[in-house]
Amino acid sequence: MNPWIHLDTAPIPDGGELKLMQRGQDYSIMSGRIELMNSRLYGSEVALFRLAWAKAGERPAPRVLIGGLGMGFTLRAALADLPADAQVVVAELVPEVIAWAAGHLAPLYGDSLADARARIVQGDVADRLAEARPPYDMILMDVDNGPDGLNRDANDGLYGMAGLANLKRAVKSGGVVAVWSAGHDDAFARRFGRAGFAVSEHKVGASPSGKGPRHVIWVGVSR
Repeated sequence: MNPWIHLDTAPIPDGGELKLMQRGQDYSIMSGRIELMNSRLYGSEVALFRLAWAKAGERPAPRVLIGGLGMGFTLRAALADLPADAQVVVAELVPEVIAWAAGHLAPLYGDSLADARARIVQGDVADRLAEARPPYDMILMDVDNGPDGLNRDANDGLYGMAGLANLKRAVKSGGVVAVWSAGHDDAFARRFGRAGFAVSEHKVGASPSGKGPRHVIWVGVSR
């Protein structure tokens, strides 16, 4: 079997680093010894958009915010299904991840970076939430392995009650917030509901076939 090749390293602003690895046509993003993303296991990233869009229903000129660029699979899924008048903003904290999209990972992105509906913004998604005027129709959160992620201090600002209140203000009434997680989190699910959302929980396979490790996506409709 071919060995993994280390392509690049990216410092995380709040500490730690990400490593981009390649083996043949496969790519992996690692945090220490933990694999955060693999280019063969993107089914739940696609489901993050599709489950939210199914709840949102048809609406004119939808505005969508994606928290976390990753390998671009959620963005590609959104651009494949959203109408021509949609606007998609992707907030990515780590500048090197954006550079990888146009460089090492360009084969995964296709023409999505050139799509006029999409705009990639380097910075904290919390800033985009604070500046959400007008509010978004959909917000898709794929940040730090979910509510119980690797960087708990930063996560508390997004997924604690104060962070959920920010999400509530940043989405329209009847709009949808979807949150990706590597695993189940009862405490977060309860907080999500208390923050003013009608919440459903979905277990989805990491593989495009729906098989493999199971991830969790919560979909909340703002009440």
